[in-house]
Amino acid sequence: MSLVKLSIKGISYSQTQNGAYALILNEVDGERKLPIVIGAFEAQSIAIALEKEIKPPRPLTHDLFKNFAERFDIVVKQVIIHKLVDGVFYSSIICERDKIEEIIDARTSDAIALALRFKAPIFTYKNILDKAGIHLKTNPNDGTKDPQDLDEVLSNPETFGHTEESNTAGETYSKHSIQELNELLEQAVSDENYEKAAKIRDEISKR
Repeated sequence: MSLVKLSIKGISYSQTQNGAYALILNEVDGERKLPIVIGAFEAQSIAIALEKEIKPPRPLTHDLFKNFAERFDIVVKQVIIHKLVDGVFYSSIICERDKIEEIIDARTSDAIALALRFKAPIFTYKNILDKAGIHLKTNPNDGTKDPQDLDEVLSNPETFGHTEESNTAGETYSKHSIQELNELLEQAVSDENYEKAAKIRDEISKR
C-alpha cells in the first residue's frame, strides 16, 4: 500500500457539537482533507505547537515526552496513520535510537502532537484517504472552509462518530474587544489554561 504525505491544515471547533474539535489534515500532493475528531487537551497541545506566540511556562505532557526522548537520544522519524475502524484512526510512531528502529502504537492526536514537536512528517495510506478523505467547501472571499460543511462531516456517525476523548463545552469570546482578548490570553497562559488560550487566540486571529 502506498503512503500519502499529509500536512496540518488547522483545528476547527464545531458550532453544532459542543466540545467537538476536528484536526484537519491536508493531502500534500492533492486536494483532499482528512478530518480527525480529537479531545480538547490534544487540540490544545497541537494548537500550541502550531502557534509559536503561546509559550507555556512549564512543559506540557507532549513537551515532556520530547525532552525525555531527546535526553535518551530517541528521535521520532515519522508518524503513520495506518488504520480506520468505526470512525477511530489508529497511528504508529516510528522512532529510532542507536540506528535501531522501533514502532510504537499511539492515539493519532498524540502522535501528531509529537510529530509537530520533532518536525517529523505525517503519512497515511492511500486506502484510508480514499475512504475518509473529503473536499471541504471553501469561501471564495477568503479561502476559509465552510463551517456548515465541516459540521456535516463531524456529525456523520458512520465515519466520524467517535472522538478519542470526551470534551467540554467551550466559551465564546466574540463579544470581547481586542484589548480584552489580549488580557484574557495573557491571564489564560499565566494560569496554564492552554485550551482557553488557544480559543482566545483563534478569536483574535478572526479579527
